[in-house]
Amino acid sequence: MNEKVLMTGNEAAAEAAIRAGCRFCSAYPITPSSEFLEYMAHRLPQVEGIFIQSESEISAINMLFGASAAGKRAIVASSACGVALMQETISYLASTQLPGVIVNISRAGPGLGRITPTQADYWQMTKGGGNGDYQLVVLGPASVQEMAELTYLAFDLADKYRNPVAILADGMLGQMMEPVVLPKFRDLNSLPQKPWAVTGAKGRERNLVLVAPYTDEEMITLNEELDRKYRVLEAAEQRWEPTFLDDAELVIVAFGTAARIAGDVIERARNEGIKVGMIRPISLWPFPKDAFKNLEAHVRTYLVLEMSNGQIVDDVRLTRPGDTPVHHYGKGGGWKPTSKGVYEQILQLWRCIA
Repeated sequence: MNEKVLMTGNEAAAEAAIRAGCRFCSAYPITPSSEFLEYMAHRLPQVEGIFIQSESEISAINMLFGASAAGKRAIVASSACGVALMQETISYLASTQLPGVIVNISRAGPGLGRITPTQADYWQMTKGGGNGDYQLVVLGPASVQEMAELTYLAFDLADKYRNPVAILADGMLGQMMEPVVLPKFRDLNSLPQKPWAVTGAKGRERNLVLVAPYTDEEMITLNEELDRKYRVLEAAEQRWEPTFLDDAELVIVAFGTAARIAGDVIERARNEGIKVGMIRPISLWPFPKDAFKNLEAHVRTYLVLEMSNGQIVDDVRLTRPGDTPVHHYGKGGGWKPTSKGVYEQILQLWRCIA
């Protein structure tokens, strides 16, 4: 039986990255993600890896670009406004089809904001903060255990699809401590081969990493290739956790910390005869559209719970079958839902449909 250890979310994600075969991390300190950097600075040299504290977030993401182009598993971590500075190079990573993992431990905004936790970076990560038609794969953990598991998974997805993958968590998940079972160490010799990497060209044709093709026709062809890849991703990589969906008439949609709070309330409401369930998206992109299939017959209303003014609510409205009403409960700026507040929202909606 695997032993549990007590770690923060930031530490668990960092250790999982190392166990997944990551040997390069570049980052610039910013709360509430700074513990990720501290852990990597201490731990990576122990496994013959490289950690570089960059002079800025822009430098950090460009160092990841270089490490990935050389065929290494690489990661960068930041928070909200720091990730905003990285968006141009994230678009370059998508264009050059270079794998890499970006950890965003969100803080309240807009602007410089505050270090209070938030989920208001959903649009930034899932809708593409940089230029052009591209997508990140975005995973939304809801526990320290998932901080480890999804970071580990992120490297495999990044290599499989040659695409950057983001972990989107809030400051609460990054800072909290929980018992976690860490994944096994990957054999570095078993990691996917990368014949496209720029690792020297002795005895073969040199590889080139181009951030844009040379002609308009080639640019269109690249966009078509990327679009085909994203369609494959949408079909194959949707992830979600269902709760009491078989007979639910009221369905909560929430991810991350918000979903944890809702989960406790659902148990109480169920015991009181309220037919409430939950869809917890784990893949934020691709958004788990399949989770909403076959619900139209019995679901009468949706409640989107999020720590923002309303971002994931748009995807729910576009995805849910028919014209079932979608309500929103949430605020931006670092607001955090309480069990009492969520229960009152459930009770209010249930009275309207019962």
